[in-house]
Amino acid sequence: MAEITAKELGLISDALTEEALICKKARAYSKTVTDVDLSATLTKIADEHEQRYSALLGLLGG
Repeated sequence: MAEITAKELGLISDALTEEALICKKARAYSKTVTDVDLSATLTKIADEHEQRYSALLGLLGG
């Protein structure tokens, strides 16, 4: 695998930050809404962003 450049590392770092934030917010909102369907949708969104976070982390070997 090719070396990751400093610019790519910065972009991956930014993406990790955003994915973590979206996941955290979606999980928090899913626990506060009263609509069951909306809560399930928010949980699904959080799960998808958590998977993306893990995939990005995998690029860094973590």
